[in-house]
Formats: sequence, structure tokens, C-alpha cells
Amino acid sequence: MESVADKLMRDPTARAMLQERLDDMVGSLSGYYESLPKVVKDRVKALKKLQVDFLKMEAKCHQEIHTIEVKYNEMYKTLMAKRAEIASGAYEPTPEECDFPSDTEDEEDDKKEAVEGGEPVSDKVKVENEEKMDTDTEKKDEANMKGIPEFWLTIFKNVPTIGENIQDYDEPVLKHLTDITIILADNPMSFTLEFHFSPNEFFTNSVLTKTYLLKNEVDEKDPFSYEGPEIKKPIGCKIDWNPGKSTTMRTVTKKQKHKTKGSIRTLTQDTPVDSFFNFFSPPEVPENEEELDDDARALIVADFELGELIRHRIVPRAVLYFTGEALLDDDEFDDDEDDDYQEEFESESSDEDGDEGDENAVEGSEPKKKSKNRMAKGEKPQECKQQ
Repeated sequence: MESVADKLMRDPTARAMLQERLDDMVGSLSGYYESLPKVVKDRVKALKKLQVDFLKMEAKCHQEIHTIEVKYNEMYKTLMAKRAEIASGAYEPTPEECDFPSDTEDEEDDKKEAVEGGEPVSDKVKVENEEKMDTDTEKKDEANMKGIPEFWLTIFKNVPTIGENIQDYDEPVLKHLTDITIILADNPMSFTLEFHFSPNEFFTNSVLTKTYLLKNEVDEKDPFSYEGPEIKKPIGCKIDWNPGKSTTMRTVTKKQKHKTKGSIRTLTQDTPVDSFFNFFSPPEVPENEEELDDDARALIVADFELGELIRHRIVPRAVLYFTGEALLDDDEFDDDEDDDYQEEFESESSDEDGDEGDENAVEGSEPKKKSKNRMAKGEKPQECKQQ
């Protein structure tokens, strides 16, 4: 027999009223603690002291975990170096090293047809294509193809959090990105992302770095705010752009007419624009976080999250982000963003881009797409590495 409760839960109106009542109760205190006598409240205070001791022990645990991560990060380097060599084409893997289950069902079907004596689908398609193109040219192109072209650029474009910040004029630069390595340090507790680039026409740096200083302390004034290690401060680096090749600045040309003489002079000014490479000019974090407004806080949080994402997810699982497999079950990406903040941010960017006579610093092109760019400028950069 169906109960009254079951009937009510099947009623959409009743469910809506119940949910509304529950929503009103979220975050409200029962008042029970305030009603307790002093002797009981003193026991609660004793529990709070124990809680502080627990948090201090937890901080020590995280410190030891970080030390172990530093150790294993050194051990990972051999594997990561070989990955970089294969992706860049410096090393050609052996057939044994390539012996891995096929990534698609189509490949499995082709193998099955070949075993059964049939003609694989891929061979049929190849025959049709050979009628339309020069086979010798195709084979020559394949022979000249080294490594895995656009490995890291493809990874970044596959990850929405990063891809939305990559402009059209960033892509030719990112095609020269050959590897990303991670450096972990104990004192001070930190991690550094090293972006390695092949020689290119855009800048002279061989490595661009982004360091995140970590904080792993229980604040004596606010101990219960501790939730584990957190990023304290990001430190970027200076990019030595070649003349006219910066993707972070656009040269704005303006003409001014003299009020009395009528002569005209031309002025040029560099104006910041959206670019992936603003990642290396992170927002400045003040000592007193209360000085931050909402927009600045959002920029800093976005920068911290991106650094953590690259360190913990993208670099260790790069090949799975290249194929897209890591995105299938990845919960790192949430489409629910602060739309009001975003619209305001993009509106401001649009106003800055509206000057007449503007010329883009990169190949004279205008930015072709707006990004949800939260890679702001700020912290004084450190020098990047040179070859």
C-alpha cells in the first residue's frame, strides 16, 4: 500500500514546496549550541583545541607528502624525457614500443577483415584516394613528418579552460612548444612549470617559466580556515619578444592634428590584448587579500586553478588529453561561470580594441575571437631561460 509520503513525493507541487523549504534551511543554525550550559560549551572548546592540533598534524602530513612528490618527480623525468623525444621526433619508437591496443573500433575492424581474408575498409578508402592525389607526394609528406605534430597545441585546444584563452595569433607560437616539465621544491614549498620551445621567430627564450609559491601553514588567528596546501603567489617570467612579434601587445597608431599649424603627427602606442602568453604575466597578489576587489580575486583564482590543472592533470596525462580520452571522465571543467563578470570583462576588452587605425602587432591581423581571458598581468616577472 502506497504511503502518504510516497504520494506527496510524486506530486510536483509538493516536491517544489519541500525543496523551497529545505533551501531556506541551508546554512541556518539550530540554536542548540547556544542553549547549552557553560560546562558543556567548555567541552566544545576542548574539542576545538584538539581540532587545531589535528590541523597542524595534517599540515605536517602534507609537507611530507610534498617531499615524497619531489622524490618521485625526479624519477618521472626519464619517462617524461622519452615522451618529449617521441613527440618532437627526436626519437622513433620501435615496433615493440608501439605495441598497444588500438584506440578505435575501426582499427580493430580493419585487422579483423584482414585476418578473414577480406579487404580492410582503410585499404578501400586508400585506393579511392590514390585516384585523386599523387601517391608519391603523399608518401614523401608522411616520410618527412616527424614526431607528433602540434602535440601540445592540440592538448591545449582540447582543454576548454586553456583553449578559450588561445587566440588565432597564439597558435603559430604554440606550435613550437616541445615539452612542459615540472620542477618541485621543498624550500620554499613550490612548483615551477617549464615550457620548452624550439627556436622560433617570435622570441629568443628557449624556456618560459611560471612558478607557484605554496603556503602550508595553519594560521594561528584563523586556524580552521586551513584546507591543505594552497598557492600563495605566482611568479611569471619576462618574454623576450622579437620586434613586432609579441602576441600580448598590439601597436595602436593614432594621428593628431596641431590646433594652430594644422600639421599632423603620427603616434604609436602598445596596447595589451588577449593572449595565452599573458599566463606568464600573472596578477599580483597583495599581502592583505582584503585589498582585492571581486574582479582581481577572480583573476587570481583562475590563474591558481590553471596552474594546478597543468601540474596535476595535463602534464602527467598529456597523451590522454591529446586524444581527448582524459576529457570524457574529467570533472575539472565546469561550464557554470560568472556570466555577469565575463560579460563585463569582455566588454572592457572590446572597448580597448575599438581605437581607429589600430594595427595588430602580429602579422598585422586583428584578434579574431574573444576569449574568456583571465590571464592578467601583474607580478614582476623573473628572467626566462635561454639556450
